[in-house]
Amino acid sequence: MSVSTSSPEKGISVVTVDFPPVNALPVSGWYALADAVRAAGRDPRVRCVVLAAEGRGFNAGVDIKEIQAQGASALVGANRGCFEAFAAVYECEVPVLAAVHGFCLGGGIGLVGNADVIVASEDATFGLPELDRGALGAATHLARLVPQHLMRALYYTSRTATAAELHAHGSVWQVVPRDGLRAAALESAREIAAKDGELLRLAKAAINGIDPVDVRRSYRFEQGFTYEASTVGVADRVRDTFGAERDGAQA
Repeated sequence: MSVSTSSPEKGISVVTVDFPPVNALPVSGWYALADAVRAAGRDPRVRCVVLAAEGRGFNAGVDIKEIQAQGASALVGANRGCFEAFAAVYECEVPVLAAVHGFCLGGGIGLVGNADVIVASEDATFGLPELDRGALGAATHLARLVPQHLMRALYYTSRTATAAELHAHGSVWQVVPRDGLRAAALESAREIAAKDGELLRLAKAAINGIDPVDVRRSYRFEQGFTYEASTVGVADRVRDTFGAERDGAQA
């Protein structure tokens, strides 16, 4: 289990997440991801960061089993870790390109919703199953990927959207075959990295500065309701059904 950084080409840094079996990150994993993205952005030689993952899917959110085992301390840790990782992507000093394959759920939406560019494989799906997992959050980031009413429908139903659907909404830049994802991501990153590095950093700061929504404050507001759900017991009631049969279907 790890977060690793590589430099396949001049000006490009690839941060890769690998937490088998489904890239559901423990608290430590979110902080490690945040540290890796921030470090890559601070490197003056880097002009584009590619966020990628190994395994079956890009990201399955937080490690529910860790929260079930450790309770409130793990919940608070997950909230803080996600906050740091999402902020690290958004605040990275250079553009961040997310290379998404398979499932992108929960915390994965927080990462790609704060990325600058998304390249996805044809099998990629995006969604927030939070209401099925005793949690709330990342509607802030889903709203950056789809129109407002679709965001609400996806959130309330826990359904997912395909890469092709997000491409039609303009949030996914490119959809490619699964085996061509890395090459396509590097091709786009190469195009970005060909620009002047200093000007790229100014451009990233300028674009963040005109954002209509303060993503840090908005997401922090959502997290307050996650904690409230935990305090009153509803989060545990729903979370305890995770992975169990419910009404004849998987919870």
